[in-house]
Amino acid sequence: MQKLTRDDLHSLENYAAMRDEFRGEVLLHKRNRRLSLGTNAALYFEDRMTMQYQIQEMLRIERIFEADGINEELEAYNPLIPDGSNWKATFMVEFPDVEERRAMLGQLVGIENRVFVKVGDLEKSYAIADEDLERSDATKTSAVHFLRFELSDEMVAALKAGSQLTAGIDHDNYQVEISPVAENIRKSLLGDLD
Repeated sequence: MQKLTRDDLHSLENYAAMRDEFRGEVLLHKRNRRLSLGTNAALYFEDRMTMQYQIQEMLRIERIFEADGINEELEAYNPLIPDGSNWKATFMVEFPDVEERRAMLGQLVGIENRVFVKVGDLEKSYAIADEDLERSDATKTSAVHFLRFELSDEMVAALKAGSQLTAGIDHDNYQVEISPVAENIRKSLLGDLD
């Protein structure tokens, strides 16, 4: 998937005029890119459109219009766009109650390394977590992680041939398997593999 450049972005003025329409398109798009993993975790699969929206919103909020600032945003968010042989996702551990969340983040150390996808009968592909910086320590994990799932050529071919997609977490304190992943999500993720 092609990375974003400054030419792909709208000026602050142009973005203001089209923001509501673009936001609506992105929200519809994201419906096919969110995968609940049980009641307290979710994967939000990123792609070129979700990152363009994120960058445009950051530029708008921070009033960034100079080339250096725009380039910094591109450098920060382009790594979250899939490379054609992988999926990239924001992984959220979601406990609405603050005290429960704090306690559970202490029990879920390392959960980000136990998130997986599986194609048909092939081996699980475990997430590569937080390549930009460490978000866990020995006593607690973070509620937000950035994950990359590398897919072999065999996995990509099987998906394109119609194989079932499964996803889950096999952490000692949080276990879930979604099988099969909903077809609308599977189809959306197939688009990341071209």
